[in-house]
Amino acid sequence: MFLDLDKKDSGKIAVIDDSGRSVTYGDICDFAPVFAGHLHERALIFILAENKIGSLLGYTSALSNRIVPLVISAKTEQGLYQDLFDKYLPEYLWAPEEMAEALGYEVVFTAWDYALLRTGNPSVPLYEELSLLLPTSGSTGSPKLVRHSYRNIEANADNVRSLFSLTEDEKAMAILPMHYTMGLSVIASHLLAGATLLLSGRSLLDRGFWTMLKEATSFTGVPYSFEILMKMRFTRMDLPHLRIITQGGGKLTEEMFHALAQYAHDKGKQFIATYGQSECTARMAYLPAELALTKTCSIGVAEPGGQLSIVDAEGNETFEGEATGEMVYRGENVTLGYATCLEDLLKGDENHGVMHTGDLARRDTDGCYFIVGRLKRFLKIFGLRIGLDEVENLIKSEFNTDCYCKGNDEKLIVLVTTPSLKEQLPAFIEEKTHLFHQNIEVQLVDAILRNESGKVINQ
Repeated sequence: MFLDLDKKDSGKIAVIDDSGRSVTYGDICDFAPVFAGHLHERALIFILAENKIGSLLGYTSALSNRIVPLVISAKTEQGLYQDLFDKYLPEYLWAPEEMAEALGYEVVFTAWDYALLRTGNPSVPLYEELSLLLPTSGSTGSPKLVRHSYRNIEANADNVRSLFSLTEDEKAMAILPMHYTMGLSVIASHLLAGATLLLSGRSLLDRGFWTMLKEATSFTGVPYSFEILMKMRFTRMDLPHLRIITQGGGKLTEEMFHALAQYAHDKGKQFIATYGQSECTARMAYLPAELALTKTCSIGVAEPGGQLSIVDAEGNETFEGEATGEMVYRGENVTLGYATCLEDLLKGDENHGVMHTGDLARRDTDGCYFIVGRLKRFLKIFGLRIGLDEVENLIKSEFNTDCYCKGNDEKLIVLVTTPSLKEQLPAFIEEKTHLFHQNIEVQLVDAILRNESGKVINQ
């Protein structure tokens, strides 16, 4: 079975969700053949995911039976859902039971508040090692998918289990959405360890979330999660069982990174920053907890089983020593490639274990990596190279406010939500970047819109 779930203690609780219901490892194994009995092997299925047991059982059962799922949010915008459906023609949907009538297809099976629907689409040919499809990280209007192999998921789960020293005694707070690559990484690594998942779709402002967190031994969040938690004075709360705090999905401000590192140090916990991409099954690098106070905002070193390098502007690749350039990752968790149409689901491995990340990184003398920005998130205005990520981090660190930078080769545009900054920022940015103030435009917006993983959308 998927992740050797049939070799775990069958009576051990594997998942508890917001409803208070739970399933054991034995329950997961028993459910898999029942689920598979209603559809044929290698069928393509859309899982309209929520952080609930029913959603997770569909995912584990599909992978255990070589059924290929595309995992998307149950709240996916209708236009994007329809585009995905029309392009990939799934034979089945596994969706919240309350959505079944509106979806309009034949219901062939229901369990755990989820329904299996047959769409009437014919079966499609699939590459034999294709295991999972996920939308590219942050995608909001594109049917571009990341193609995973079975080995990709297993390797990532094993790497993460190793770097966090996970055991069956863990109780992981799993709040990141299942359709988000980091959310699935948390799920897979803890199931591989035989641990217990506290699966929650609650808001971080919900009292039930905090009740569940008090039982957790680990918590994984993205920068947006920690922005909310810090405002709620997370570092002053009594969380006696919490052993590991880990972050991924983007870069924290220096202030927040240091605050979390100091909190962990003072309370005898571990703060472990991680870095990853959907294209590498979520995780690629981590900063060992003992370096958190001295390597602020570093992503650290390659995860167990992986290797990092830097390719400089001249095309020279190095694996050690100080360097700056595009970061490259090698490992068995590097996915097969992308899909943009149905025919691509027959493609084999196009990456061959090597991923050019598109991230500009600096490696220091100790071998620790720091993300400087995205290669494509740069403007060149009158000869000045302006890193959008760098400008955002400068603003967030100085003014403790959310912002988003964009623009073209004539103007830097900065979106902010704090009215007083509309007048202050041009001079600040000019001082830091030497960009002439007439090429800086600050726009006041009601909110910086983000998706569930914290990525900025439609700005």
